[in-house]
Amino acid sequence: MRDEVLEFLRENQGGFVSGQDMSEACHVSRTAIWKHIKALRSKGYKIESYTKKGYRLLEEPDLLSPLAMKKVLDTDVFGKRYVYMDITESTNLEARKLAQQGAEEGTVVVTEEQSAGRGRLSRGWYSPFGKGIWFSIILRPEFLPSEAAKCTLMAAVALTKAFHKMGLSAAGIKWPNDILVNGRKLVGILTEMSGSMEEINYIVMGIGINVKTTQEELPEELKHIGTSLAMEGIDIERTEAFKIILGELEQQYYEVLSNGFEGTLEEWKQLSVTLGQDIEVRAPDHTYEGVAMDLDTDGNLLVKVADGTIKRIVAGDVSIRPKK
Repeated sequence: MRDEVLEFLRENQGGFVSGQDMSEACHVSRTAIWKHIKALRSKGYKIESYTKKGYRLLEEPDLLSPLAMKKVLDTDVFGKRYVYMDITESTNLEARKLAQQGAEEGTVVVTEEQSAGRGRLSRGWYSPFGKGIWFSIILRPEFLPSEAAKCTLMAAVALTKAFHKMGLSAAGIKWPNDILVNGRKLVGILTEMSGSMEEINYIVMGIGINVKTTQEELPEELKHIGTSLAMEGIDIERTEAFKIILGELEQQYYEVLSNGFEGTLEEWKQLSVTLGQDIEVRAPDHTYEGVAMDLDTDGNLLVKVADGTIKRIVAGDVSIRPKK
């Protein structure tokens, strides 16, 4: 019903609409209309109201609504089905449900706020209303399940290229898929797969990007490790940022489908802030200290430890150690 009220205001933008006209059109009471107007105002919509004149929409917040994105999105596949919510527990949870129901490749699930956003290693992901881009994409690639893990590397490459387009040249990738700016985390990526040994049923790629968050708004535990586009001096509307991001993700994905992962892995190395650094890796079975040397063809990290041997890291949490 709130969407109907908003659409009614949009259709008459610039002029006043009486509460009576809206109540009749939406088949609810004028009191219900007033409650919806109040809720819209709380979300950042500037709505003027006068007795005997009614309501007038003056300004809309920078939301990622289907109507707002339809005006700017120029991808061929990604976002053609666009599922939008004010708030949800997790876009990955919603995307998995849709994927299980047969949702087509390129379906995008986006929300203004996540109440239980998740990152890698079961960590939470801070996702406040209207401050970031919190979304998931459903993919149905034809490559082997053994290559699915490389999708996180692919996404990291595409996102970093998108940030460079926005003017954030300092953005780089920490293995496997965190995007950092001057040591602070800007993006989290969580990739989940459903399939068998023989084929992939679907991949859900969840991505959280801090866009408008200020230093003061970050939770205390994130103040020294997190950043946002705004904090890095990038002033961009979220709709424009999302357009660039979906465009780069689509281009990178179809490049991989056409030509394999080799080119993407080389790009990852060029954009990396991990390779050549002294690091600590907390793997499931061991903790390693050494120098990040390279990626292998599967996207695993090759680390040279103190005795000169090379350890192949399939999964783990990497910390870049300060130079002595």
